[in-house]
Amino acid sequence: MAHELERLANGQTAFASARLSAWHQLGQVTDDCMTAEEIMSKAWLGGWEVRKIPLQGMEITDKGVTKVDCPDKFMTVRTNPQTGATEYLGIVGEDYTTVQNEQIAEVLNLLVDESGAHFETAGSMRKGKSVFVTMKLPTAMEIAGVDRMDLYLAGTTSHDGTASLRLDATPVRIVCANTQRSAFAQSEGTYTFRHTSNITAKISEARQALGLMWKHFDAFEAAAEKMINEALTMGEFEKIVAQLWPLADDATDTARNNAKQRASTLRYLVRDADTQKAIKGTRWAGYQAITEYVDHYAKASTAEIRARRAVTGAGADLKARAFDLLSV
Repeated sequence: MAHELERLANGQTAFASARLSAWHQLGQVTDDCMTAEEIMSKAWLGGWEVRKIPLQGMEITDKGVTKVDCPDKFMTVRTNPQTGATEYLGIVGEDYTTVQNEQIAEVLNLLVDESGAHFETAGSMRKGKSVFVTMKLPTAMEIAGVDRMDLYLAGTTSHDGTASLRLDATPVRIVCANTQRSAFAQSEGTYTFRHTSNITAKISEARQALGLMWKHFDAFEAAAEKMINEALTMGEFEKIVAQLWPLADDATDTARNNAKQRASTLRYLVRDADTQKAIKGTRWAGYQAITEYVDHYAKASTAEIRARRAVTGAGADLKARAFDLLSV
């Protein structure tokens, strides 16, 4: 994720974080909590004026140059927040409605009416094609009084037509700051606004959908407390690891070596890592070790792929299955 964050012409990174620097050590870190207006400014997300403009093709032949209109497709562009230049973002259909970065923060503000909630992080990725804004909630989960997990509401969208505006309710473990995704939160903790809908009109529907999520977090907390009070032997942990990463009988030498390295790292994480000190020897420690491995140790070709894997795709599915196996 570090090198996918947008680097502006003035050398600054389009990312802001309240009070704590992120693992990639980029962007602006504030001393205090941020309002919607402040995080838009600090993360260079304000004033983009994302808009659609007509799209034309150009054919060059021996007979000359021919311009061809494309009536059912449009180009999305923005005003660069630092240079003021108009920049390309993507190609979209005629029904596509642009969403401004300020609207993401507005949606989070409207959804979260709890005292003490504040904007935590925001940033631009892929040269403005994708953006995210997160809000930290005042409540937190305390797993058996020893493992604290903060709760965040994250808004993400794209300006190139590849993703809708999506809201995710996510618990984050302070010790290693890695986002947790569990079977309880995968679907119930998500709400999607299509870029063809009236976002403001959908607020009450989104609030209702996300309200259901808190009930599932209660269930998550209860399951986690059960796990933290149950012992896990190394043999049991290794059997679960084998189920999560099965090795075929005809596996190549490379695959076998990778499996050995993974098993060694996982043994260290569950048995010796400081992140597991307070919960060592429990099924909850087993889950946290697997999560930490997926988010921070598993091989990834880029840092952005590693960060995205923490909350979506195969990484999220793997952690959800680990939770299921360890919570039985």
